[in-house]
Order: sequence, then structure tokens, then C-alpha cells
Amino acid sequence: MDLRAGQVAVVTGAASGIGLAMARRFAAEGLKVVLADVEEAALDKAAAGLRAEGADVHARVVDVGERAQLMELADAAYDTYGAVHVLCNNAGVGSGAEGRMWEHDPNDWRWAFAVNVWGVFHGVQAFVPRMIKSGQPGHVVNTSSGDGGIAPLPTASVYAHLRAEHARVGASVLFPGPHMLRTGLWESHRNRPARYAKRSPRKTPYRSLDQWEAAMRAAGQEVRFTPVEEVAALVADGIRADRFWLLPASEHSDAQIRARARSMLDRANPSYLESFVLD
Repeated sequence: MDLRAGQVAVVTGAASGIGLAMARRFAAEGLKVVLADVEEAALDKAAAGLRAEGADVHARVVDVGERAQLMELADAAYDTYGAVHVLCNNAGVGSGAEGRMWEHDPNDWRWAFAVNVWGVFHGVQAFVPRMIKSGQPGHVVNTSSGDGGIAPLPTASVYAHLRAEHARVGASVLFPGPHMLRTGLWESHRNRPARYAKRSPRKTPYRSLDQWEAAMRAAGQEVRFTPVEEVAALVADGIRADRFWLLPASEHSDAQIRARARSMLDRANPSYLESFVLD
């Protein structure tokens, strides 16, 4: 689909990082933007900054893990602008899960799934039916994690369902890598609800990305960051091209994808993970 002035983009997790960069990029393209985030102060700051740049903005505090709040966001978006053309299910948290899987605090998974998985599901259900019904071009971008390697095949995703409906709505999965990103993911604990409180003490000594970066550099390790603006540009270009996989080119990540694909085709254990050690 073409991005045109006057269209409407909804972005969750929009108060900082990739979400804010995408919202800023859409606004620069002339789109109206609906910002959703759980962190009210940061959301207000982001909305004020975009308005100062001339953007048409509607902002709303939303916990994407709560289905009712996504439904209310959709109502607000359509009541305000009458349409939604781009949906970016971008909100995500770093759960804080540490060690082996059988050692994880169950609330780490409950919180992560509530936001990272159920949040996407709620977003799709809140917006996509209306986007299809409108008959207008549209696009859905679901932000994934580089840790996921490769998302499920398109035949098992919303992508295939949209194609089966012959809808004028596309879908993408975004892998922001290949390098580190300066987002609020490392400090997700600042917004952790009491109902998902950790039941065991944190093991990591790093409470912020800055602390981790300083430790890595002190140990002589190279640390590279991908500007969030590059990710936003990748998203805009991918929407225009109706591209399912939004994955920056990287020799390292491309090699990992090929290795994983080979192991799947060979029905073999993934040898490319043998060197991976989880402390």
C-alpha cells in the first residue's frame, strides 16, 4: 500500500524507542498518528513533541495486556479519525526471566505473554476486522524479537488469513536487529504491574542498558547499536512494498537464518545453537 497524507496510523508502545520513531516517521509522511503506551508521562512527552513538529496526534494510556483497553483504543481511534490504515502492534517488555527455563519465575512469562503475545492478539482483534470492513488499503506490523530467530511461517499467521479474505490489508513481522537498539526494553521493570511481581530476586547486576554497555566496553567487547530511525525507515519502505519479512540485512543474522532453515529441512537438531550458552 502507499503511505499518503491523511491516512491514520496506530502505534502501541509509542512513547519511546522504535514505537516513537515509527510514529515520527508516519507523521513526517503526513499521516495522523494514534499513540498508545502504558507509561503516561513518557506518552504525554512524546505526543507533545510530535504536535510541536506539526503532527495530528491522539494519545491514550493503554495496557495492551488488557483486551478491553485495546478495544477502547480502537473505538477512540475510529471516533477521532474515522479510519485506521496502519496498525503497529509494537508494545513489548523484557520479562526479566533468567537462567534455565525450568528455573524461570512464572510471573516473568505471564507478564511477557500478556504484553508481547496477548497484546498483539488483542490489537489484531480490536482493529483488523474494522480495517477489512472498510475496504481501504491497510497494513499491520507486528514487532517481534531478534531472539525469536524466525517467526512462524506466513501460512500459519494473520498474513494467510488476510489473503484468504482477499482483503486489501497486508501484514508484516518486524525483526528490529541485527544490533542492539536503544529502547526502554532494558528498563521494562519500571512499568511492571504488581500482579506480575517477581517472586525471586533478580540475578543480573545490570538495571539499565547504560550499565550493561559500560560493562561490555570495560571488558573490551565491541557494542554496536542500530538507530531506531533506521528501523522506522525499514517499516515505511516495507509497507510500501507489501513486504511480509521486515528484517535488516546482516551477514550474521542471515547466516543464522540459513543455518536454522538447513536444520529444519534436514530434520536435524539445530547445531548452530550448540555454541550458545545461557548463564
